[in-house]
Amino acid sequence: MDKFRIEVIKATPNPQQVMWLAMHQDYSEEFVWDQRDRAPDETQAGDNVIKYLLAGERGHYGPLEHPQITLNVGFFPHSMMQQVRTHRVGISFDVQSFRYTGKRILDVAEGKRDVEDVFYIRPVGDYTNRQGKRYSYTQGQRSEDLEWCIQASQRYQQRIAEGLAEEHARGIIPFDTRQHFVMSCNARSLMHLLDLRWKKDAQLEAQKFSELLFERFQAWTPQLAQWYLETRAKKAKLSP
Repeated sequence: MDKFRIEVIKATPNPQQVMWLAMHQDYSEEFVWDQRDRAPDETQAGDNVIKYLLAGERGHYGPLEHPQITLNVGFFPHSMMQQVRTHRVGISFDVQSFRYTGKRILDVAEGKRDVEDVFYIRPVGDYTNRQGKRYSYTQGQRSEDLEWCIQASQRYQQRIAEGLAEEHARGIIPFDTRQHFVMSCNARSLMHLLDLRWKKDAQLEAQKFSELLFERFQAWTPQLAQWYLETRAKKAKLSP
């Protein structure tokens, strides 16, 4: 859907082995650093973490906090970023500032950049509001809304030319300007975020964010992600 992207900047290698070593130190008589070469391989380590920490709703999530992943999230609307950044437990964010990135708004005003590269408008389709009422968003409505984004960009350009500061002029641009951010978290806080935002009643864009986030999670910690998919995904359980 759309231009949305999530890319991995950096992640702890062999994260499930790291979890296993942390778990193992809890009951090992030895200094586990000296045992790291005898640790199970990444797949077996993941299976062991699930078997001894998570299976049967044991809920011992502490060792999952050690591996870290840093992600670049791009092209999502401002409203979705706000929803995600609300949940800061174990998660760090650096978010693109509209104070310093107004050149792209000017590019839209001057026809140098496509309006949908900078502003997000939902696709045409059938929707349901918060009260359960169904409605349709038509192509005509969407075209009008895109034109409004262009007009707002032109007004922004005018105000900048008149000498207004960027943080003043940005107040008139459409709310769902696309906004990139960098997010760092551990495996536990990643699942926490998925629990909160990968739900059937979550905002459409938040659900898409969760789908892309899960793909990165699955590539990073395959066994743990599979366990999550089978036991917690989209079930709106209390966060781990």
